[in-house]
Amino acid sequence: MEAIAKLNNCPMSPRKMRLIADLIRNKPVDEALGILKFTKNEAATWLEKLLLSAVANWEYKLDGSVDSDDYALVVKTIFVNGGRMLKRIQPAPQGRAHRVRKRSNHVTIIIENTLPLETESSVVEIEEE
Repeated sequence: MEAIAKLNNCPMSPRKMRLIADLIRNKPVDEALGILKFTKNEAATWLEKLLLSAVANWEYKLDGSVDSDDYALVVKTIFVNGGRMLKRIQPAPQGRAHRVRKRSNHVTIIIENTLPLETESSVVEIEEE
């Protein structure tokens, strides 16, 4: 089972966000949260909140009946796309102007459980004769 969380229009360059996203790709969620917590970067705080949101979405899909010891969540996919760009003008010498591009990004994270879920329909009782 998968869960998805998205962050749109994060006011940071996509390049800076991708550097941190590459650190947690294909890692277990517990390890990824540890990496993000101790990384001194603004992008790490944004991704930590997003990862916690994805975990909460996964728990909500299971109707809240979750014991964290029975599951092994992994960051399956994380990708960063460019968002909208604010264009501003910076004064330059001799009456000229330089363009300043304030970039933003969109982040999508997908987590999945690597252990099989046991459901009521998959358990078959065998009658003894």
